[in-house]
Amino acid sequence: MELLSTVRCDLGLLNKYDQPLPRYTSYPPATEFSSELTPERFQQALAKGNDQQIPLSLYCHIPFCETPCFFCGCNTVITQRKQVADPYLQYLIRNIRQVAEQVGSDRNVHQLHWGGGTPNYLSWPQIELLWNALQDAFSFDPAAEISIEVNPCYIDRNTVFFLRELGFNRISFGIQDFDPQVQIAVNRIQSEELLFNVISWIQEADFDSVNVDLIYGLPHQTVTTFANTVQKTIQLNPDRIAVFNFAYMPQLIPVQRQLPAHALPHKAEKLEMLQQTIDQLEGNGYRFIGMDHFAKPKDELALAQTAGQLHRNFQGYTTKPESDLLGFGLSAISMLQDVYTQNHKRLKDYYHALDTTPFPIAKGVGLSEDDQVRRAVIMELMCQFQLSQVALEEKYQLKFDPDFEQYFASEKTALQALAADGLVELSPNQIQVTPTGRLLIRNIAAVFDIYLQSHADQRFSQSI
Repeated sequence: MELLSTVRCDLGLLNKYDQPLPRYTSYPPATEFSSELTPERFQQALAKGNDQQIPLSLYCHIPFCETPCFFCGCNTVITQRKQVADPYLQYLIRNIRQVAEQVGSDRNVHQLHWGGGTPNYLSWPQIELLWNALQDAFSFDPAAEISIEVNPCYIDRNTVFFLRELGFNRISFGIQDFDPQVQIAVNRIQSEELLFNVISWIQEADFDSVNVDLIYGLPHQTVTTFANTVQKTIQLNPDRIAVFNFAYMPQLIPVQRQLPAHALPHKAEKLEMLQQTIDQLEGNGYRFIGMDHFAKPKDELALAQTAGQLHRNFQGYTTKPESDLLGFGLSAISMLQDVYTQNHKRLKDYYHALDTTPFPIAKGVGLSEDDQVRRAVIMELMCQFQLSQVALEEKYQLKFDPDFEQYFASEKTALQALAADGLVELSPNQIQVTPTGRLLIRNIAAVFDIYLQSHADQRFSQSI
């Protein structure tokens, strides 16, 4: 599949289309989750995956952090009392075993990710305890991607090598910004020397891939200072770089109230940062994968997109084929073929549920046939930047009644308006996202979202 080689930043169109929208890590989005979903429906979905021998992707959430990052919207527990991790691990392992008992032994795990929070909050023995529990509970493909997020402030060379020897082959960490003034404002202080040391240890340990995160739109950032951050990040030479737009929502994320709001850059300046970042990264050999992700041309993400085999789930973009994602731990999300679930978000509720019920599910959603059809369309656009109507029907064995054009008649009309603005190109059998439309892919995907209108007052992050 031939992909457009670049992305174009039209500031006028970005301003026109910048609005709160889901990130479409799933469809339906998490706003549709309800407490009405039953554990029985989850078990049925697990059984269906067993029958179809769908491969597995696993996620473990380690919520603990020693200090808060004021920009963070993740579900975390801030404490320096390391002993809190002991009971959590016991419950987490119970959660893993209870689900594993429902999973067929012939279903291989081809992806595992530890996120947080701060997974390297755990001690070496605790990390090994959880690692062994997962290995005992599931069958892992020898070529599985096994990744972990780390906080560079709390890691050393020995720990990096310990993780690699244990079996992790991919690693990611947040930089956010190199500028000391920005780091102080967001309460994430990590020196340039430290960050370069961490990347050197990772490369020395021979991890298969390293990913770093940046955030634009933080307090005290300017176009010039963020350009310096991007340039230093390029010098680190990571395989993948995620560049996130900071979503300032203090009414929903209380920790953000500690940020100096007066120092946040204005929208026009943020858009200039975005344009400049794209120019810098593409000018230094990185390829725009989608949303806010860049990768080297020979990275597996870029190769998968070229081959039309890129996928997306709650963990973001992935090269692995469609799978059942099983989430373990506080607030973790499972994403099965026709059911999504989320675990309880508070420790006491999570513990109580595991003591009294088969699964610690707080809420979820069952997918209708229409949901699954729309999910297929949205994910193809988000991942491949194009959609072949015939190929979609063949790939997903979807039957449109009476045909694609009639099924999505109103959506095709809405796409005409996007085409007039140069975001998509429409032909009788294909939707092609243009270089200008690639930055507005959430707006294009939203055309097929039937839930969006009923959540017009829902606070999503801005699309740009």
